[in-house]
Amino acid sequence: MKQAELTVLTNERIAEGTFEMRLSCEGTGFDLEPDRFIPGQFLHIKVGEAERHMLRRPVSIADFDHNCILTIIFKVSGTGTEQLSKQTPGRRVNALLPCGTGYPVDSMELDTALLIGGGIGVPPLYYLGKTLASKGTKVLSVLGFQQASHVFYKEKFEELGQTIIVTDDGSEGEKGLVTDSLAHLEEDFDYFFSCGPTPMLRAVTNKLSGRNGYISVEQRMGCGIGACYACVVPTKEGNGYRKICKDGPVFAAGEVTL
Repeated sequence: MKQAELTVLTNERIAEGTFEMRLSCEGTGFDLEPDRFIPGQFLHIKVGEAERHMLRRPVSIADFDHNCILTIIFKVSGTGTEQLSKQTPGRRVNALLPCGTGYPVDSMELDTALLIGGGIGVPPLYYLGKTLASKGTKVLSVLGFQQASHVFYKEKFEELGQTIIVTDDGSEGEKGLVTDSLAHLEEDFDYFFSCGPTPMLRAVTNKLSGRNGYISVEQRMGCGIGACYACVVPTKEGNGYRKICKDGPVFAAGEVTL
């Protein structure tokens, strides 16, 4: 992990309150390490100046290509992310990267993977799905959103494989929760990978109890490097804690208590 100044290439609204930002990391050293970023890792971004917005914001890596362009997707949920949404091409963004532990894709050989995402937990699953598909894995996706205006990356996931969209009000795709749609999958899977709000992760792990999988836990963070203990989560065995920013945000299903 290192601190770097990234250049904003584009910053566009792609859904209600949701922005996609593309960042160039050329000249930072990461352009010499094209395999440095692992699906599930995140950037810890400085969003303000001086004493305003002192805490960085964790934003998952939604994509990375070998031209050293990072894509992040974030939802405006306060003045910090609102400030980030106003960044224009050519501006510089200070970030710590890559942060956290990602999905162990390099050590896995899967025939079929199931991706289950909710809201702003969807972005890291795209980079994961893209990486798995490049290895020959068949990708199935179930993606949940509040309503049609919040849906993003539908077509991109459809390019990877079967994709089911679920909305709370049924304004797009199926109505209900992502767990309601798991029975509609056309085939079985080897592993599941999930990212989203804690209640969703809890429901998914309960629904798929006994199946192999990984979850990515969303949490507000302080330092982002494991020093401040502001984002700990208890282990399932009850014998300690894990730091979400350093030990996670990706954990094996059943490793931590949600």
